[in-house]
Amino acid sequence: MSKRAVLEVIALDAADAVAARRGGADRLELVTDMAADGLTPPRETFAEIRAAVDIPLRVMLRLADGFTVAEPGAPGDADALVEAARGLRAEGADEFVLGFLDEDGMPDLVTVERLLAELDGCRWTFHRAIDRAVDRDALRKQLADLPGLDTYLTAGSATGVDDGLPTLLAEARAAGRGEPGYGPHMLVGGGLRLDHVEVLVDAGVDGFHIGGAARPGGWEAPVSSEAVREWRTRLDG
Repeated sequence: MSKRAVLEVIALDAADAVAARRGGADRLELVTDMAADGLTPPRETFAEIRAAVDIPLRVMLRLADGFTVAEPGAPGDADALVEAARGLRAEGADEFVLGFLDEDGMPDLVTVERLLAELDGCRWTFHRAIDRAVDRDALRKQLADLPGLDTYLTAGSATGVDDGLPTLLAEARAAGRGEPGYGPHMLVGGGLRLDHVEVLVDAGVDGFHIGGAARPGGWEAPVSSEAVREWRTRLDG
């Protein structure tokens, strides 16, 4: 590898954050409620984690399960997302994870742009909504000029890396050729295992995102610094 790969770990609380940092994580994704695939954590949780570790934190902006925004007035609607973003910014958050689709499976640009107005230039990841899009290439091109977008979190498929591997390899080649829409960093996550690493690294992928893989005891157990260190060692090898 020509440079150190980014290892991002999901953290639910400060204890997770400390363990992930000790194991060699470069960055944390902060969420709550993994039963809903990760929702926005409370401001207080962000503040506790920020006080506990000194590595970058990307905070999820997502208030309900799924990748479409609730109707106005319903829990998790766009107004609530804007309020959550505003509160987290006031707390000091400066990196985020977000991404929504419309009913046709294309980017919900209205919601995304409302949130970006609150983020005011912060760096952000478009998360695995890309894996549910009807046209990934078109989505990338539609989002290409949005301020702050520097990463896509993707498994290549809604069902995970096993099924998405051909797509990930094709997109890594597109990024290597400098194709429009493929400038943001690819962060691979979603059913990612250590045995996927070699083929991804050989293709030029240098971003890896783990959640369950950092918790051998399951989501009810804390992050294991030893599990994170195993990933760090493999990526640095």
